[in-house]
Amino acid sequence: MTTPAKEPFRGALSPVTEEVTAFDLPVTGTLPPELTGLFVRNGPNPLVPDEPRNHLFRGEGMVHGVRLRDGRAEWYRNRWVRSAAVSRALGERRRRGAAAARADISPNTHVVGHAGRILALIESGFRPYELSEELETYGACDFDGSLPAGFTAHPKLDPETGELHAVAHATRFPFVQHLVVSPSGLVTSVVNVPAPHRPVMHDFGLTRRYVVLYDLPVVNSLAAAAAGEPMVYDWDDSRPARIGLLPRGGTEVRWFEIEPCWVFHTLNAYDDGDRVVVDVIRYPRMFDGLRLDGNSLPTLDRWVVDTVGGKVTETRLDDRPQEFPGVSPDRVSRPHRYGYAATVPDLHDYFGPHGDVLGADGTGPVADDTLLKHDFTTGSTEVRSFRRGHYTAEPVFVPAAAARGEDDGWLLTYVYDPERGASDLVVLSAEDFTGAPVANVHLPGRVPLGFHGSWIPDQG
Repeated sequence: MTTPAKEPFRGALSPVTEEVTAFDLPVTGTLPPELTGLFVRNGPNPLVPDEPRNHLFRGEGMVHGVRLRDGRAEWYRNRWVRSAAVSRALGERRRRGAAAARADISPNTHVVGHAGRILALIESGFRPYELSEELETYGACDFDGSLPAGFTAHPKLDPETGELHAVAHATRFPFVQHLVVSPSGLVTSVVNVPAPHRPVMHDFGLTRRYVVLYDLPVVNSLAAAAAGEPMVYDWDDSRPARIGLLPRGGTEVRWFEIEPCWVFHTLNAYDDGDRVVVDVIRYPRMFDGLRLDGNSLPTLDRWVVDTVGGKVTETRLDDRPQEFPGVSPDRVSRPHRYGYAATVPDLHDYFGPHGDVLGADGTGPVADDTLLKHDFTTGSTEVRSFRRGHYTAEPVFVPAAAARGEDDGWLLTYVYDPERGASDLVVLSAEDFTGAPVANVHLPGRVPLGFHGSWIPDQG
């Protein structure tokens, strides 16, 4: 095992060094008054960028947020998530529930709203951290004592029941854990799926009937964890790849073999009679020898699981390299017509062997300026490109309150503007995907490329 590069955060991923609060943000265009709430995004923003042990997946989490109300952009804030180590480094008191030693992680992967809480998330069995509406850290969250261990970075909200589903894994777990959090914010169901080989399940699928598990050749490496490696995932050629269907409310998983691959993210999944349809971003290989790239490009693929015949049909839907997929939150676990994603560069140009980012500035290979809108009914894809040097983050769909169709709503994303040297919150019409932005909220600084975020609407 080799030592990670000393500067994994460069180019579009270069961290910002200050926490900023700005009010009454300038807006070009017109913000829809219906967009009343908080747009938040999480990502790694290391306090010490040149720390030799830095890794893209392990930088301290920083949440960026813009508050919209009544057609105005009231404020922008960016805040580090205060784990014990972050609080100590900033000279602050330790927050409640903050863990110590190796379990002390500043969640950097996602941020969601549920049951009146704002939660910063990371995978691998760590607890979420709860944030205030102003993005200050309250402390670690265990859902009022009902969470048995850790949580996941990719929970899925059932739009009909209001339940939040999650799948957690960890190096120390000889199982994968499915959790259900009630609309009131209590864990009401815990199912441990035996997995002594300790597979990594970064994401999963959810349908009306099933929790869809991905048992792929990437495993939690006990040897890497014991050696203190920053990356503990490894591709295991001896492991087959399979999809598991766990009935909601059940405990027994039915497994179906597929071709070896890796999946970071699910676009969506749904039931179709005796079949289960799962749309994913698929990599042929990943974490080869603890490396991030794995010599593979991500494509949009569809898996159709025939629960009667016991077979899985695998189909390529779009071969453009892409990531950060999503659908309308109203379509999660239901059939969808539209899906959204951001294109990504060739990972050979993007990452070095240990997650170190290649390229010296935001206009190099680490930056990408294109969003995609897939129409799965017509089989067509619209391409939305920003100008060269503008890099864009994950698009988040917000449906209109009285939506006339599945794509009646807005896409929200952060886009870096090199002419200003700062980022904008860009609001696009999902129906008029390639048209002029509905609004650009001009932020006072740069939002580095990061991972995932959410629209958290005001309640009532």
